[in-house]
Amino acid sequence: MGTFTEEITLDNVGDIINVRNGRISDANIRTVTLDALPDTGAWTPAINEEVRQKLGLAVVEMVESGIADGSTAEYGLTEPVEIRWKDRRISQEEVVVPNASEILMGALPPESMDLYVDPVNQRLIGVHRDQQIRRLK
Repeated sequence: MGTFTEEITLDNVGDIINVRNGRISDANIRTVTLDALPDTGAWTPAINEEVRQKLGLAVVEMVESGIADGSTAEYGLTEPVEIRWKDRRISQEEVVVPNASEILMGALPPESMDLYVDPVNQRLIGVHRDQQIRRLK
């Protein structure tokens, strides 16, 4: 067993709201698709400064957070982003680790999207079903 990444898409929630309110078009939603580590040892998702800037996210507060070596440090916490994996999504604040080489999905988004981290087969799977969710209009 080892670590693995999953492709996710992050969207600026403020932009999504602006589309719904007719202020901007869909084409203006700041979005980034990247590989993220579904790290169950980290509760909150974490992005680096480069991703924060691409998404145009404001840092709304500073938080103290523990890191892998057991120490703590202060990090920025962003306004919400929409995290999408296949047909599932959740809005979540992100911790900004300025020079992070890996983007962490953390444990909260998969849990909230009814996903299970399968370490043996190194993938995310749906807890109750692993099929597309049919969206009703």
